[in-house]
Amino acid sequence: MSIPFTFLKEPRPEADTLVIPVYEDQLESPGVAAFQSENGKVLSRAMENHAKFKGRPGQTYIVPLHLETGYARVVLLGLGQKNKIDAIVCEKAGGALCLALRPTSAGHVTLLAEDEFHGEGIGAPAVAAHICNGLKLRNYRFDKYKTKKKDDEDDQPTLKQVDVVTGHHAPAQAAFAELDNVAQGTLLARDLTNEPPNKLNPETFAEWIRDELKPLGVEVGVFDEKKLEKLGMGAFCAVGQASAVPPRMVVMRWKGENPGKKPPVAFVGKGLTYDSGGLNLKQAKGLELMRLDMGGAGTVVGLMKTLALRKSKADVIGIAGLAENMISGNSYRPSDILTSMSGKTIEVLNTDAEGRLVLADCLTYAQKTFKPEVVIDLATLTGTMLGTDYCATFANDDELWSRLEAASRQTGEKVWRMPLDELWRKDIESSVADIKNLGSASGFAATCTAAAFLEAFVEKDVKWAHLDIAGSAWLLSDRPTCPKGPSGYGVRLLNRFVADHYE
Repeated sequence: MSIPFTFLKEPRPEADTLVIPVYEDQLESPGVAAFQSENGKVLSRAMENHAKFKGRPGQTYIVPLHLETGYARVVLLGLGQKNKIDAIVCEKAGGALCLALRPTSAGHVTLLAEDEFHGEGIGAPAVAAHICNGLKLRNYRFDKYKTKKKDDEDDQPTLKQVDVVTGHHAPAQAAFAELDNVAQGTLLARDLTNEPPNKLNPETFAEWIRDELKPLGVEVGVFDEKKLEKLGMGAFCAVGQASAVPPRMVVMRWKGENPGKKPPVAFVGKGLTYDSGGLNLKQAKGLELMRLDMGGAGTVVGLMKTLALRKSKADVIGIAGLAENMISGNSYRPSDILTSMSGKTIEVLNTDAEGRLVLADCLTYAQKTFKPEVVIDLATLTGTMLGTDYCATFANDDELWSRLEAASRQTGEKVWRMPLDELWRKDIESSVADIKNLGSASGFAATCTAAAFLEAFVEKDVKWAHLDIAGSAWLLSDRPTCPKGPSGYGVRLLNRFVADHYE
């Protein structure tokens, strides 16, 4: 979908739809007034006859037009009250616009952006840019493997171009370009999570990362199973040893400006391209969604793409731990004792608590090799204790938490701080090894004991956060800027975090 920003005052001949944003406290917006000065009071009469349309955030009203106006229809797009508008409101409105356009089969749209509006902390160029960003994020569809696409499907995207008409076209275009870099990373994370496990396995995932990111200037190193064994990654290797496809660790680096002058920031993603549960086999219900268990790695890859596209000044490390947790005569077993790269020994109580084993060795490698100031890991680890809207977040540093929370408020990707408590650390102590991969209270505190396990592999002087994205990485219902399915959660949040504090 092409989204050019222009001074264009007359509709392009091929444009079929005009979109005019309106505000809850000013339905007769400048855009409405300009249209009616040339075409009569058609919009005012339509709004009078449709009393439910109030211009509330995300509310839409489609007004059919005569062909002589140059358009087949006008869509009035509600943005709510002027003094309350912000980036998130605009993006949700853009998502609502996308859905409103779907049944009309609109292909070429003109968005008449207001020139003079300046809301609370957001100017006219940003309003236009964020509306378009929300529209693009909601327009996502994964139909790569459909051999037949039905043109009459209500949710089939038909939109090809949106001309944004604004007197501030240069700053609006620049604002959208910056947002689009982040959207591309988010959509990439969604695509990766949608890929089926027979197409995306540890080997193909690693190859894909290298082919996608290296041309953008990201340094990419791929570690095969022999290198992992040589590094002493006994926990990581155990998880992947039953699979016909061996594990891989992919190390990505975007050096930004002046690499090495300050410690980098590192992101580590769990990349279980399929998780059967191993010998502790999962229940049949839900197995079809286990392709999503690489969501943490997908987010890290999407983030690295975004940083490269926008030429971030930060020095950033991305690590993806890729494996399949399968069943064979070579499966690792409950009661095994594994030796991690850190030297800590781990008693295995459950082979379905495998993601933390992969992350433990990846966290150790990140710290030993790059000496980062901050390490943040992301994993679809323990379930959906906070539903799909909030991400359970653990942090061992108050300032780090505050920064993540601030990025959350700006992007709309929600985080909720969870406790790191001595109770959970005690709960994962093992009588036969240094630590066990499941706490005795895990049936009631699985998310907390999993975080305590990972914390055991974080060095004392390293600021660390753990984002359990099991709920937020996969939506069970539609959201304003994302259809149900993979959300690409974390790309926007962590890009904002990097931009605000490491550039």
